[in-house]
Amino acid sequence: MTEGRRKRQAALKAAHGALYTEVSRLVREADPIRLISKGTPDDEYDPEASTILPRLREAKSPDDVQRIVHEEFVHWFTAKIAGPAEEYADVSKKIWEARKKFFVST
Repeated sequence: MTEGRRKRQAALKAAHGALYTEVSRLVREADPIRLISKGTPDDEYDPEASTILPRLREAKSPDDVQRIVHEEFVHWFTAKIAGPAEEYADVSKKIWEARKKFFVST
């Protein structure tokens, strides 16, 4: 991980605290492209969480979160590796619920 990316993640963690931790945990547990199950480090999806998190304010529904999460995985891994958006439905619903706890307006 580059120094710039580390600084960005640290800033996001500082700004969003528990929500960053929760989004990172939810994505890691969902393991949408099965990296954790193959033995990669637990923080493997932190870069994706770092780009998902700032976009959550634009989400107005779980479907919006699903679109955002899928778009970020396509950005980071390509459409072929990311797979179809439908595979992100469950984790997106969980992220939506976490988002509602941290953002006043939904």
